[in-house]
Amino acid sequence: MTHPSTASLRNIVLLGHSGAGKTMLAENLLAASGAIQAPGSIERGGTVCDYRPEEKRLQYSADVSVCHLQHDGAHVNLIDTPGSADFAGRALGVVQAAETAMIVINAAAGIELMTRRAMEAAGQLRLARFIVITHIDSETADLSGLMERITETFGRECIPLNLPADQAASVADCYFDPEDRPTDFGSTAEARTTIVDQVVELDDELMELYLEQGEDMNPEQLHGAFERALRRGHLIPVCFVSSASGSGIKQLLNIINRLAPSPREGNLPQCFVEDEAVALKADKDEDAVALLFKINVDPYVGRMGLFRVFQGQVNAGDSLYLDDQRKAIKAAHLYAVQGAAVEEVQSVGPGGIAALSKINELFYGGVLHASHAHDRLKFPPAPLPAPMQGVVLELTQRGDEKKLSDALAKLTAEDPSLRLEFDSQANETVLRGMGELHLRVVLDRMREEFNLEVQTRQPRIAYRETVTRKAEGHHRHKKQTGGAGQFGEVFLNIEPLPRGGGFEFVDKVVGGVIPSQFMPAVEKGVRQVLQEGAVAGYPLQDIRVTVYDGKHHPVDSKEVAFVSAGKKAFINAITRARPIVLEPIAKIEVTTPGQFMGDIAGHLSSSRGRINGNNALPGNQVVISAEAPVGELGDFQTRLKSLTGGEGAYSMEFDHYATVPPPIQKSLQDAFKPSED
Repeated sequence: MTHPSTASLRNIVLLGHSGAGKTMLAENLLAASGAIQAPGSIERGGTVCDYRPEEKRLQYSADVSVCHLQHDGAHVNLIDTPGSADFAGRALGVVQAAETAMIVINAAAGIELMTRRAMEAAGQLRLARFIVITHIDSETADLSGLMERITETFGRECIPLNLPADQAASVADCYFDPEDRPTDFGSTAEARTTIVDQVVELDDELMELYLEQGEDMNPEQLHGAFERALRRGHLIPVCFVSSASGSGIKQLLNIINRLAPSPREGNLPQCFVEDEAVALKADKDEDAVALLFKINVDPYVGRMGLFRVFQGQVNAGDSLYLDDQRKAIKAAHLYAVQGAAVEEVQSVGPGGIAALSKINELFYGGVLHASHAHDRLKFPPAPLPAPMQGVVLELTQRGDEKKLSDALAKLTAEDPSLRLEFDSQANETVLRGMGELHLRVVLDRMREEFNLEVQTRQPRIAYRETVTRKAEGHHRHKKQTGGAGQFGEVFLNIEPLPRGGGFEFVDKVVGGVIPSQFMPAVEKGVRQVLQEGAVAGYPLQDIRVTVYDGKHHPVDSKEVAFVSAGKKAFINAITRARPIVLEPIAKIEVTTPGQFMGDIAGHLSSSRGRINGNNALPGNQVVISAEAPVGELGDFQTRLKSLTGGEGAYSMEFDHYATVPPPIQKSLQDAFKPSED
């Protein structure tokens, strides 16, 4: 397969809410271009993009897929993404690979959660944005009302390039066809005037010419200004299609070919080496630079990395460097990807998308490059939401620890929105994802693909302990066992530090009453308590320990004696310093339709949360800012989904520690079983 020229390339990422029709839109575009004979069926599991077993079972996209087509001289790469909020990390993690984002909206459902997230992420990365409205012939669709809501929510830059006609039975072109035709919204001439008015606003010379020529300006004259308007977000074209009848599909292919920017016309990412900006060039004669935007790990094929070339050309057999690794990787084989199928290619030029396989070093977000000059090159970070939901993984069968480790390494390599944590205090392996569905799909794969059975439970809350006043502590460790004895005596005082102050150990011993070689042993004993806790079994923080006196024995003093003396002197001081348990408090922002604001505020208040304020957004959206204990937010995603019908979204991050209420502290202390030591 010969790789297409950069000028003929179009890289399109399909984004939008679940059920918007992205996968079937891709099927119809593939079929209309002749890439496949006919559109497949989601119900029968026959689509190019939803080829994974879990997607066929769920009957919707759960991961990212890449396919391509040829149309009228253009080579179009389509990146189909999942629309569930649980897979938002997977979808938004690949946006950087395209110049153009097509935000797909189901006419019957309207603007939904992932519609807004997709528009924001694509705008943040300076992609050209198009809105594609599907299901236009649905009986429940209110197309004129939807167009009003789109303009209200996303701005007057959203202007139709075509319009439904004959009660949405067909679609009439408003830009390329000079003939005036009636539509369900008015005439195509009126719509064309609106488009041209918007396009020429950014070009003074073109504006003068337009005022002279009026309606006689053709799309070729407007092409440069049209591209600038797309790059700057000054124009967001709206297109109407029906996958069921095929209306508007060929028009959309024509729009992609003639109006979507090529890699030379789109905004290249703003890259940096350290703090210095680096301007990449979509030129095949420059040193190659490519971004790994998707990793697939197949139990039979191995690790496959999909990459997008931003500069230079990658040829089969080339040696490439990955990030700042000194050892080169050999790109023995390059592949064009069509869903699950691959076809070998010899080279990939600027803007091209291809895959490398069977190279274990590949990882998501890695930069492949041909020159050490780009060793520390960084692309702007993908707009990935933080994984909120966590589960503790416990093996049901002993001896599977290595299998679990290997499976988790592969799954987290594939999915940038999965995070693995190990809580050494609780000895827990915690897997965090975007939500219950996300984690369930991952656990199902673990069972089916890796033959691993695990039990799950909620992670332990990261409580902490501290003290609220100064106190003295003392312990004499004396042990005689027939032979050599053990002796060590420690006097210390403790005091609270400001919240976030950490831990300080101060040696104020004078006169050698504790020889200097034993002071590390005293600190070791103190740090054991620091990790294990003293009143409820949680790590201590925000505390200063000062050792000021002690005693030793010239024969019996040993390191073990001062470890024990330091430990028990510290515990002795803590019991006198009015110890408290702290709980993690999260800062939380909830975006919701306005009608649910009261319910959500009430739920947060009942979860010991504090509402800090709210902010109204376009499109009847409200952002609620609050603080709440992490321990009370374990089921928040489920509750939010229930309260808002799936239309609410939230972000959460740790903010600070605060004192737990007395009843909770008492129950934690009652449950604590300190070691006999």
